[in-house]
Amino acid sequence: MQELICATSSVSFNSLPSSPFNHTFYDTTRFTFRFLKNKHIASFPCMRAQQSEATDGSAINIASDDSKVDALDIKESKVKNSQIDIAATQGIKIRRRPPTGPPLHHVGPFEFRLQNEGNTPRNILEEIVWNKDTEVAQMREKKPLGSLKKATDIAAPPRDFIGALKASYEKTGMPALIAEVKKASPSRGVLREDFDPVEIAKAYEKGGAACLSVLTDAKYFQGSFENLEAIRNAGVKCPLLCKEFIVDAWQLYYARAKGADAVLLIAAILQDLDIKYMTKICKMIGLTVLVEVHDENEMDRVLEIDGIQLIGINNRNLETFEVDISNTKKLLEGARGEKIRQKGIIVVGESGLFTPADVAYVQEAGVKAILVGESLVKQEDPTKGIALLFGKDISA
Repeated sequence: MQELICATSSVSFNSLPSSPFNHTFYDTTRFTFRFLKNKHIASFPCMRAQQSEATDGSAINIASDDSKVDALDIKESKVKNSQIDIAATQGIKIRRRPPTGPPLHHVGPFEFRLQNEGNTPRNILEEIVWNKDTEVAQMREKKPLGSLKKATDIAAPPRDFIGALKASYEKTGMPALIAEVKKASPSRGVLREDFDPVEIAKAYEKGGAACLSVLTDAKYFQGSFENLEAIRNAGVKCPLLCKEFIVDAWQLYYARAKGADAVLLIAAILQDLDIKYMTKICKMIGLTVLVEVHDENEMDRVLEIDGIQLIGINNRNLETFEVDISNTKKLLEGARGEKIRQKGIIVVGESGLFTPADVAYVQEAGVKAILVGESLVKQEDPTKGIALLFGKDISA
């Protein structure tokens, strides 16, 4: 008879809006089963889903009976395969988590795992996403969704992110600036040694930034939610974008509780139903959504989603981290550009913007806002850096 050890972390689903989609790939709970038999350990990670029931409506019953465990394992495999199939049809190359778990080996009392193609990230973005998936699962155990829901209920009202962008564009006749508070990046390393997020944020605001973007990823960008919270509590009036790799709806509540007015959703990571569902949550809790794309396929996908008001075009290839600002022009030409204008979507140019000529280039392509970090945060005086970027003082 096998011994079953089940570790669970419970999350109330009452705090999430009901989803109109019959799928099971929203990460709102985690189960891990470990079986001890003949002193060998095998791990089976089970489904993490938005719904606590199977797609056919029958509850998932967990028992120590071998046949039920095998059935659960088969069900998990089917769900994984379904997710992979959906991602493939939408042209998503980034795998949300390793398709196969690292094989576990034993040498005496020690356990170790060997890397293989199935559990090794294929590029830096995939590595970040896999790490984020693990990180969020750990944070979620410490801060259940119920407590975050209470925190969002008492949080200060969100500030009008889109309104601030429109007001700046009308005032200056130039793309509204979303200035990024960013200490480091995987491609460039540390950008500023004397990094004071609050002082940088205040300098940006003084220089005419309409909104601010705050990196919150710690491992790869040396950011934090503490930085976001500190900027909000320091009296900075600019609306704040939480610049994070969102892989779980839980993160939306956490960002809002920490003072965010907007969040970034990356189309290279998220399937269409993820974006639709998370956009619904953001609307419910008062967050503006900036959906980021970096190629034609992602742009076409996002333009088919109702309710999108902000689209960011990242000129950086998220797989290779190479930058080409002509990407913005390419994605706004022809029928796509016309559709964006008809829908009244504000386009944000991202990455590779360093000079007034760069700003003019993307503005001519159809951009009404830009998100800039590196070229500003590296300046000794970020306020003057903004004037250098635009070729004039936009703070008046």
